Amino acid sequence: MKKLIALLLAAVMLLTCAAALAEDKYGPIYDDWSEKTDEELYELAKAESGELTVYATSSKMLKAEKGFEEAYPGIDLVIYDLDQDEVLSKCRIEAETGNITADVLQAKDVNGDVFFDFYEEGYCTAFYPKDICEHIDEGLLRYGYPLYASQSFWYYNTKAFPDGSPVNNWWQIIEKNEDGTQKYRLFTKEIGQETAYLSLFASFILNADQMEAAYEAAYGKPLEYTYDASSFEFEVPEKNAGVEYLWRFSQMKMTFIGDGDELVLAVHNSTADDPALCLASGGKIGNRDESGYDIAWCVGMAPYTGLQNCEYMYAVEGGGNPAGARLFIRYITGGVDGKSGGLKPFQKEGNWAVRDDVESKWNPASLAECGAIDGDLEGIYGLYLDTQDMWTYWLAKNPNM
Repeated sequence: MKKLIALLLAAVMLLTCAAALAEDKYGPIYDDWSEKTDEELYELAKAESGELTVYATSSKMLKAEKGFEEAYPGIDLVIYDLDQDEVLSKCRIEAETGNITADVLQAKDVNGDVFFDFYEEGYCTAFYPKDICEHIDEGLLRYGYPLYASQSFWYYNTKAFPDGSPVNNWWQIIEKNEDGTQKYRLFTKEIGQETAYLSLFASFILNADQMEAAYEAAYGKPLEYTYDASSFEFEVPEKNAGVEYLWRFSQMKMTFIGDGDELVLAVHNSTADDPALCLASGGKIGNRDESGYDIAWCVGMAPYTGLQNCEYMYAVEGGGNPAGARLFIRYITGGVDGKSGGLKPFQKEGNWAVRDDVESKWNPASLAECGAIDGDLEGIYGLYLDTQDMWTYWLAKNPNM
């Protein structure tokens, strides 16, 4: 009996240790760098190298160059404006060949592939400055150190619908008229090729109970399940409202446009007699003021408007200026008091600050008030490829496409 108890205790300890080790990969993770001040990092950065290289996924990062170099004389900041795939592939190739150029990466992670397939492989690391992290919700630090947050929205035409959004529920987007025609023309990027949008649809499968409740709230009756999952080699959950939505959406008549500005232009050109909706990033609202487009976000959607997506900053493992990398990450995310100037290029409608000491006054409401929820990157990562396979297969059967 004593031997059995000892074995059981050992098993419990092993499971506990395994759980602790698994949890260790999630942030925030503080190290010696986390405690260093801007002044300490600056002195180390000058001693390490006179050059600091950033691979960025936003052209707005280029606007930080002058301010950073003025704040920290002697450091030559070089910023490359690349797309997401280029940022990650260049970093991977540099690491594998031993010719590391980058010191800092900016990347968005909406389906967990950066965290689980890139970050965990040791190509980069998330630097968590402790004094700044005190101003960021710990949930947002789980998968990296965020620069800012955003989300995608459905857009509608404000002239066609002067009283506000014609939809407040995802099921209404795919409604049909009595004669079987679609209620709205739909414009979007190709869901299966757009990581952010496919991740959103994967979240509906994860949150099937919420999708089912949203349907019943809209129509006052239970959801009827019509999808056939028999063609897939992997297990598709039965009577899942998220899968049902994916199936129904995949059979709608859609126009795929790769450029976000053209997506919102299509909505601007629509009318009340021929209404259109488009799915695009929140930042495309800027066309309302810059180009006079009659567009607005559909907010407060049931069960939720979208996922809160974060742009993350990473220090490259093996980079030539690790102190400079961390100094720049502190600078670009606002510095000790949020007033470094680094955040200024990203402070536009459709982007939200993640710090509680930086007010997103350029937005009409908070992300939560707009209807965003935190994305379950771990859950989405596990479901992402199956969601993509279902979408691709069903889209190929769409008689309208």
